[in-house]
Amino acid sequence: MKMNESASVKSALFVPGSRPERFEKAIATGADRIIVDFEDAVEEGLKRKARDNLHVWLAANPHVRVMVRINAFDHPEFCADVDFCKAQPGVEAVLLAKAESREQIECVAASGKRIWPLIESAKGIQALGEIARASHVERLTFGALDLGLDLGLYSHSAAAARILDQVRYEVVLHTSLAGLAQPVETVFPAIDDANGLQVFAESALHMGFGGMLCIHPSQVAIANRIFSPKDHEIAWAKKVLAAAQYNAGAFRLDGRMVDAPVLLQARRLLNAVS
Repeated sequence: MKMNESASVKSALFVPGSRPERFEKAIATGADRIIVDFEDAVEEGLKRKARDNLHVWLAANPHVRVMVRINAFDHPEFCADVDFCKAQPGVEAVLLAKAESREQIECVAASGKRIWPLIESAKGIQALGEIARASHVERLTFGALDLGLDLGLYSHSAAAARILDQVRYEVVLHTSLAGLAQPVETVFPAIDDANGLQVFAESALHMGFGGMLCIHPSQVAIANRIFSPKDHEIAWAKKVLAAAQYNAGAFRLDGRMVDAPVLLQARRLLNAVS
């Protein structure tokens, strides 16, 4: 299966690897992906314990599939994290923190797992084209908080938002050039702001993102709703593809010209719900 044909991901929920009592609760949220975090959410002294926690839980739940956010390439636990993921059938993909080069991605690819590079630095943006084309990369995402710090942005300012929108453009552009699955938007840090989350997710959807990273279970339902095709969109797509069976080349339907790009859009919509 080509990467751009991968199943859609509307929501990807983080859960700390140091809190195994939350694993089952994360699964129950209905998130498309659960990301067990070995990096920022886990203090240094508990990194190995986080791996042990997930090993025990996956052994007890062999039907479950999760992702793991591993520590960055230059972290002392990086190699152990990669080896752990390689050995675990229940780990379906790896989120590489602070991804900055194709070489780093190739090291993670030794695990045999699909990879989501997490772009969190100027170096990562600069190398994005090479990163997107590295082995086993499924889709791209980025971390606005760490990236903003690296770039010296004033958090939550309108000026910072303009810079981050340029990062979104780069992510969407290189996703298309490399033929990857739709990218995933960064986190929305204001957990209690449901209205703000909806506006944030809708903006990401309109920019070409297929879903978003979530940091709290309450965000999952909103993300799933916003990034799911609407009923009228599905009906339109079915109507277009049905009409295409009886019309060669471009044709007119309900006052709108239907040609190859429109047919592709209709197929993508239906693939998102299949």
